[in-house]
Amino acid sequence: MEQQSYFSLVLETPAASAEHTHRHYMNKLAVETDVADVKLDMERGVDDFLLIDVRSEKDYAECHIAGAASLPYRQINMDTTASFSKEQLIVVYCWGPACNSGTKGAARLSALGFQVKEMLGGIEYWRKEGGQVEGHLGEKAPLIG
Repeated sequence: MEQQSYFSLVLETPAASAEHTHRHYMNKLAVETDVADVKLDMERGVDDFLLIDVRSEKDYAECHIAGAASLPYRQINMDTTASFSKEQLIVVYCWGPACNSGTKGAARLSALGFQVKEMLGGIEYWRKEGGQVEGHLGEKAPLIG
């Protein structure tokens, strides 16, 4: 029986150098955080960051992370952020992995000169990991927008 040779899709594009790869992942960590890290910091009383829900006001009213502020990403501008400190990190979140409102909010905030990280997983994974929520629907709110 003749053995067939296959072309490697993994190796088709050569891997980056270790230095380049390290820089890439450090840059990624500089702009992203995750639910577990935010949740643990909040449980420990770490309040060195401002947590902002960038979904709509309606979605925020129904269910949001306990202690988060509401600022829909389309409303982010110099006026709506005038009271924010540029020295304090801002962490933004939206619905979940399939939502890019957090990315849009982070882009707008960083354009205004703020230090910002996007919380991966959004409120969907916050709830899946047992994080506290507030709002008039609370835990009964839908997991998607």
